[in-house]
Amino acid sequence: MGRTEDRRVTILVLSRLFVGVAQGFIFPAIHTVLAQWVPPQERSRSVSLTTSGMYLGAACGMLFFPSLVKHTGPQSVFFVEAVLGVAWSVIWFRFSSDPPRTDLPKVSMPKVASRDMIKAQAGGVVAPRTVKIPWRRIIFSLPVWAIVVNNFTFHYALYVLMNWLPTYFELGLKLSLQDMGSSKMLPYFNMFIFSNIGGVIADHLITRRILSVTKTRKLLNTIGFIVSAFALMALPLFSTPSGTVMCSAISLGFLALGRAGFAVNHMDVAPKFAGIVMGVSNTAGTLAGIVGVGLTGNILEAAKASNKDLTDSETWKTVFFVPAYLCIFSSVIFLIFSTGEKIFE
Repeated sequence: MGRTEDRRVTILVLSRLFVGVAQGFIFPAIHTVLAQWVPPQERSRSVSLTTSGMYLGAACGMLFFPSLVKHTGPQSVFFVEAVLGVAWSVIWFRFSSDPPRTDLPKVSMPKVASRDMIKAQAGGVVAPRTVKIPWRRIIFSLPVWAIVVNNFTFHYALYVLMNWLPTYFELGLKLSLQDMGSSKMLPYFNMFIFSNIGGVIADHLITRRILSVTKTRKLLNTIGFIVSAFALMALPLFSTPSGTVMCSAISLGFLALGRAGFAVNHMDVAPKFAGIVMGVSNTAGTLAGIVGVGLTGNILEAAKASNKDLTDSETWKTVFFVPAYLCIFSSVIFLIFSTGEKIFE
């Protein structure tokens, strides 16, 4: 490569690094805000709704970006994403609030008091803001590790499908993303739908006292991860685009349903430190992306070195079976070690 190409690669790597660092703060911040403002009986659907936006964004990206690249070039994708990011940042800084603000118009004392009541019910920041973080207890807590393991598995399966499913379509099914039309957005749109369904079901079970918080989290997490595992194992068995899209949509959809289990659980066990626990578990999720994408590439390289045909779906079984087995393992871990009770005051 020439000097210009080297510079472009360096800029690309640095840009991706800074984007990743910036995004690393988003989810802990979101869950800290939710833990402060949202009552326990609304936690599931609030987390599901706020985080499901990334799946809707992925679905819209899969639908519109291929045509955008075709007509205006790949640079337009980054420009659109940058504009959306800046626009949302302006909205966030204008309307977001952590402690009750006195500069909001028409806010009476009873309303401020009601805000404090909501925070108190959610285990939020009515307590002093200099609370010492119990790092040792968090790190050695088995319920926290149950969340971490499931976050790792969720993102392992998600990143493998996001990064390698298009390659499977092109090599295994001889089909490009542009040829798939709107069907390529179905798996991610399914995640948006199922994530919110899981949140509504969880809050209904808890509010109506049909199940305890612990049993609700375990039930939805288990259903989501086990169904996803079977769909992943079935995926390479289909030789048609419709069958593959269906399996990937079911797998990702039920993974998102499972978020009503592990992804809300940190607000149950540590409402005052929800952002901290989320940050720890999301670190595992980020590592899963690095490990999953890299390991999948090594699996395919090893298959290629063994003269196996990458256009044969049999070669891809290991790629999809690894996250499937992880889903089963993680669901068992969550069943055994998770709890819906508050363990960090």
